[in-house]
Amino acid sequence: MLVGFVVSAPVVAQTPPAHVHTERCANGRMEQLLRSRNPERQQQIESLERQLRAYHKQAGARLANDNTVFRIPVVVHVIHNNSSNFVGGANNPNISDEQIASQIRVLNEDYRRQAGTNGFNTSPIGADTGIEFFLATTDPQGNASNGILRKYYSAKPIFDPFQPDDLKLLARISTWPTDRYLNIWVTDTEGVTIGYGQFPVGADTLRGLATNRDNDIDGVVISYKVFGATACTPNFRSYCQGRTTTHEVGHWLGLIHTWGDSICGDDFVADTPPTQDGNNGTTCGPITSECVPGRRTRNLTENYMDYSPDVCMNMFTVGQRARMRAVLQLSPRRAMVVASSGRPLPESETLTVTMVPNPAQNVAIAEVQFKGAQAPTIDLLDLSGRLVRTQTLSSTVSTRVTIGVSDLPKGMYIVRVLAGSEKASTRLLIN
Repeated sequence: MLVGFVVSAPVVAQTPPAHVHTERCANGRMEQLLRSRNPERQQQIESLERQLRAYHKQAGARLANDNTVFRIPVVVHVIHNNSSNFVGGANNPNISDEQIASQIRVLNEDYRRQAGTNGFNTSPIGADTGIEFFLATTDPQGNASNGILRKYYSAKPIFDPFQPDDLKLLARISTWPTDRYLNIWVTDTEGVTIGYGQFPVGADTLRGLATNRDNDIDGVVISYKVFGATACTPNFRSYCQGRTTTHEVGHWLGLIHTWGDSICGDDFVADTPPTQDGNNGTTCGPITSECVPGRRTRNLTENYMDYSPDVCMNMFTVGQRARMRAVLQLSPRRAMVVASSGRPLPESETLTVTMVPNPAQNVAIAEVQFKGAQAPTIDLLDLSGRLVRTQTLSSTVSTRVTIGVSDLPKGMYIVRVLAGSEKASTRLLIN
């Protein structure tokens, strides 16, 4: 948080009507429960925070100037109890394709700070995160898909994201690999919460990541009543613009509530102001905090990681952008989602190689870019120059190459790529 952020002019926005109270976000309480059930989770989250601090310290300037666009494949699981399987309409948890498409559009408007949309702002600390979302075009077996799965389930009409067993049940009903897709479960959570997003973890340098018992529920749960720009019911009129999903995906990407889930807590972002608590009201502000002795500061109620009504929200900050982009490279599971997104690699005038994730735990993916078609050779060497792995591809355009590293000793390695007369190399850390 930025201690020097002082009171400025009020945010001008319409005042949303009152709504029936349901807890806005289950992330804080649910994270505590997950940690109590899985002691390793605490170590893995602390490991990620250490890596994030070191990464920002070492690569701050490069991060700020990195314009790479990260694309996230999304699968939406619509879990409903509508025995007729009728799609769409009022109070129907089996929501329409159009409602789902509108939510993907809102995510991209918000994360890309798109001009002419509700996600645009002119703040000097506002940022285009360079993160995009698209409905998955192929399923885990490689078959064509529209990224939407509808599952009728009558045994439990309402799911409680505060109960890990309910989350596990959602995953059993329908899930795709959570290290390849952003899974969003849309269902009825009436009277409990309207959203939950699972926080990412790093590779615990002592225990590793493979045994994490929460991998199957690593995604986002959203009430069907607030999913999409076309969702609007009388009880949830404050949350009609799809910003609940924007908020919960922010958690999935490593962001914390602006008040750090404690009074004047730390959200580990330098340019968000010190905040006593979330905006639990139905107006946009101004709301102030007294976290700095002798100074009253204005809360950033327009930030997506506050609890403000949807109409108030239009900002991720520069610091939040940097944190999310670092998470996509440092959290092994998030890096795998990006690497498996199927986005085409553009050709490059010169040979380049980039490793994701880096550090790596079980597998690493070399993104190899070059001009035209080549038959590259990818070598993995230890620091003494000893060849550890090698593979030569047949003629191809810019491509991704998977390298298994789970059986190798931890430490630093060199990835070397030869293509025609060109050579490129980069370092790879194996945890």
